[in-house]
Amino acid sequence: MVKVTYIKNGQPIEIETDSTGQSLLEVAQENAVEMDSACGGNGVCTTCLIKVIEGTDSLGAVTEKEEIMGMDPTNPEYRLGCQCSVNGDCCVELAY
Repeated sequence: MVKVTYIKNGQPIEIETDSTGQSLLEVAQENAVEMDSACGGNGVCTTCLIKVIEGTDSLGAVTEKEEIMGMDPTNPEYRLGCQCSVNGDCCVELAY
């Protein structure tokens, strides 16, 4: 089990899940956490943009799609929720 904390509008939403390997967007959707995704999780928009507060090392590597959308693999503070996989405890702030 891992703990994923989403911060939305300043309020933390804590989720305990065994969904390691899934994206932050998938975990949010399975747990009724509202997270925008205009492109349906295909990594071609930025509506699921998140700011990593804690647990950068607990998320998968920056993907090629994220790089195309302007994410910096050397500074993974901002990520696309649909593209970063959960591998351990983390805390992220939803940008929208």
